[in-house]
Amino acid sequence: MTFDLMHDPYPSRRTAVVARKGMVAASQPLAAQAGLRMLQQGGNAVDAAIAAAACLTVVEPTANGIGGDAFAIVWQEGRLHGLNASGRSPMALTPEAARERGARDGMPADGWLPVTVPGAPSAWAALSERFGRLPFATLLEPAAEYAREGYAVTPELGATWARAFRAWEAKAGDPLFAEWFRVFAPEGRAPRPGETWRSPGHARTLEAIAASKGEAFYRGELAEAIDRFARETGGLLRSADLAAHRPEWTDPISVRYRGYDVWEMPPNGQGLVALMALNVLDGIPLAHKDSLETVHAQVEALKLAFVDGLRHITDPAMMKASVEELLSPAYAAQRRQLIGEQALMPAPGRLPSGGTVYLAAADGEGNMVSFIQSNYRGFGSGLVVPGTGIALQNRGTSFSLDPGHANVAAPGKRPFHTIIPGFLTKDGAPVGPFGVMGGFMQPQGHLQVVSNLIDFGLHPQAALDAPRWQWLEGRKVAIETGFPEHLARQLERRGHQIQLVLDRKAFGCGQVIWRDPSGALIGGTEPRTDGCVAAW
Repeated sequence: MTFDLMHDPYPSRRTAVVARKGMVAASQPLAAQAGLRMLQQGGNAVDAAIAAAACLTVVEPTANGIGGDAFAIVWQEGRLHGLNASGRSPMALTPEAARERGARDGMPADGWLPVTVPGAPSAWAALSERFGRLPFATLLEPAAEYAREGYAVTPELGATWARAFRAWEAKAGDPLFAEWFRVFAPEGRAPRPGETWRSPGHARTLEAIAASKGEAFYRGELAEAIDRFARETGGLLRSADLAAHRPEWTDPISVRYRGYDVWEMPPNGQGLVALMALNVLDGIPLAHKDSLETVHAQVEALKLAFVDGLRHITDPAMMKASVEELLSPAYAAQRRQLIGEQALMPAPGRLPSGGTVYLAAADGEGNMVSFIQSNYRGFGSGLVVPGTGIALQNRGTSFSLDPGHANVAAPGKRPFHTIIPGFLTKDGAPVGPFGVMGGFMQPQGHLQVVSNLIDFGLHPQAALDAPRWQWLEGRKVAIETGFPEHLARQLERRGHQIQLVLDRKAFGCGQVIWRDPSGALIGGTEPRTDGCVAAW
């Protein structure tokens, strides 16, 4: 018998996963199990996170890859540590150079112009060097094995891959994108659920990264391959741009919300948007999860935060407004006063979608990791370095060509970044990592999951299962299947323009690990994708 793996006629309920020795929550079962393998070999939460992240570049290439960026928040040595491994633009990128290459109203989403230096391999190496316990090469073994030997494509992955193929199909005759089709559509189509996909190029690249602790990617053979491909096909990225890349350790930023501290990475990421929205909400009582007053306040706070975020967030060295000013109680109070009975009309335009993976890891010693990795929009730029499996990200598409904009394209600049890992603490003790991937849905997902956990006492799995909303633009708010109909109608009477969206993945995919005061780990994983919590 052949099953239709995408036919799910009945609602399904997942239970929270509870364990003591360790836990890895990821959007792909094989990646979660790769992380668990490291824990069972004596590794810690950081080792587990690296193994899972590397594995995700192979088992979920539709949303991340070796050529993407990464951020992490780590609880170790009794405190939080932040790692910004996002890459910078090529030194040759300027608005003028972009326009000379065909950009008009903004940066394109495909081709060489939006390609920035990939930071993910440097994140793996930096985390391992500072906090890891196992040999770095050991951590990348599962990823290389799946790339070389192949793995069975999971249902949601297959569906996403098929959508991506349809989007890229028009470029099938363009030599610039020929390697993408060779690697990711070897049969002239996307691999289907249950079919085996393999990529020897991925395996060789991962092994080179493993053997050199990342040096091959930035100052070795892989850097040379990227440089050569760029020179041959009109790209601006050069080996000097790769060699100059260094991930940066930084302190996460936070706000106090109902007695908990919610932590995000500072700019250039959009975690500041989630914190600004929570800062506004902290002064508004939320009585019931599915009440009109609750959802209206959440949506309005989020819109106000996005207005500020899209105006100010960029490379932190070039920001004109400070994080302290934007997160001050006085500014939150000022913004809170703008929330009235009717839906606001905010300033920013439509928010684009994105492709990202998020994972959380914890061990029995108290170490915990919140990790996020992305090619930005799906497969990224569509450019794959020949023979390597490296799909280059298109993070630079968020750059503006307006010289007066904070996020204007410039040489060696980090762009506005959508990917954000989150973390919760209480009274100085770690509670756990959380995150919701999905482009500009991410701070919206953070707000909703944090509120579900803290305001309404939902356990991690229930907090992720709950139906979500997503602000799109203006007064438009999307809701997913399962969102209460009576509440949608009430929101419409408040001026919100409600749209039902059937694609549940449009509302983000998340993971949560919560450390109970007893020491037990409680994990939840995303029902909107092939999520899995691996624990022991």
